[in-house]
Amino acid sequence: MQLSARNQLTGKVTGVDFGAVMANIKIEVTEPNTITAVITKESAEKLGLSEGDDVTAIIKSTEVLIGK
Repeated sequence: MQLSARNQLTGKVTGVDFGAVMANIKIEVTEPNTITAVITKESAEKLGLSEGDDVTAIIKSTEVLIGK
């Protein structure tokens, strides 16, 4: 499957919990080793980011899509 989304986390379903309307799917993530974040230059400078820094990538989204 090809998608335009940059950050695609590959994994294995480890749990499926069906509700009346929604389903809660747990996925153990194994790939990718690297994700890409595109942020403003101002934000990068404010954080003082440089190669080798330890950081936390926080993915904010209103939805997560699952492809199979």
